[in-house]
Amino acid sequence: MGVFVFLPLVLPLTAWPVARLAEQRLDPRTATRLLAVLAGVSAVCSTLCLGLLVIVGTAQLPGNPLPDGWSDPDVRAAVPYDEVAGRAAIPALLAVLVSCGGAAWRQLRARRRAAGALGGLPTTSVAVLPDRTPYAYALPGGDSTRRGRTGGRRGRVVVSTGMLAGLSSAERRALFAHERAHLAGHHHRHLLTVHLAARANPFLRPLRTAVAYTAERWADEEAAAEVGSRRTVARAIGRAALLAPGAPAATLPAVAGAGPVPRRVAALMRPAPVGGAWPPVFTAVGLAAWGAAFGVTVSALSSANSAVTLFLVLHATAAPV
Repeated sequence: MGVFVFLPLVLPLTAWPVARLAEQRLDPRTATRLLAVLAGVSAVCSTLCLGLLVIVGTAQLPGNPLPDGWSDPDVRAAVPYDEVAGRAAIPALLAVLVSCGGAAWRQLRARRRAAGALGGLPTTSVAVLPDRTPYAYALPGGDSTRRGRTGGRRGRVVVSTGMLAGLSSAERRALFAHERAHLAGHHHRHLLTVHLAARANPFLRPLRTAVAYTAERWADEEAAAEVGSRRTVARAIGRAALLAPGAPAATLPAVAGAGPVPRRVAALMRPAPVGGAWPPVFTAVGLAAWGAAFGVTVSALSSANSAVTLFLVLHATAAPV
């Protein structure tokens, strides 16, 4: 087990270079999926290793409810520095659990509140709310409230009359295409993954920012392909950003949501990105991506090695001599 238990806590730093390069140079579909996977796996590995440290750290506390064999000297030898790191991991793990649990609850509450606002409306794919406040967002399906449902598994596009009044007919089509792309790509899952990952390990926060941007770029490109005019989508994004403050929650995708709007508009003024394959190795983004993938692999192997080692040690100490 040894020092390997600490590696998943710091190896997420290897994903920092790819966060910046991916949002600039990768196809947004590839970037979103890649960064979400990197963030999710890294967060699980680091949380697992915190848990392993907590087991040993808790075993050293007087009056702990764990079996006596867990505080055996062999267990202490399995994790160096357990008297310091093990005990320090206890509040750290509690903070991770509380932070992730609170973030997940706020996301669920925001989705339920948004779904509740649709009560009494027809269950169509687009819900228009009589509200002078401009907003538009993609509400994923599957949630229900006492007043109604979101309108199917695929979710609904929610838009206010205030937003529609501020857009031209062509811009409205671009807005609807953008929000439908969010629903079709299940972008709320990618956003929630990186949001919780950043809560679990602060080193993963750059990935959260990057995915918030690449998910919007993904929807922008899908909308441009559907509408047939990149300039129209760019105008719709700029106009919606001026009108609306954004989505009702950090993980509800919106046309005026996360991501620097000028950069998105500038990207739409250029030709569409080509391909969605893994980047070539001998490029800056390719080296960064492979480096991040290597870091995630080492994190997973370190977590598995630490878990198996601790299990074997605990099993040996618990076995009768």
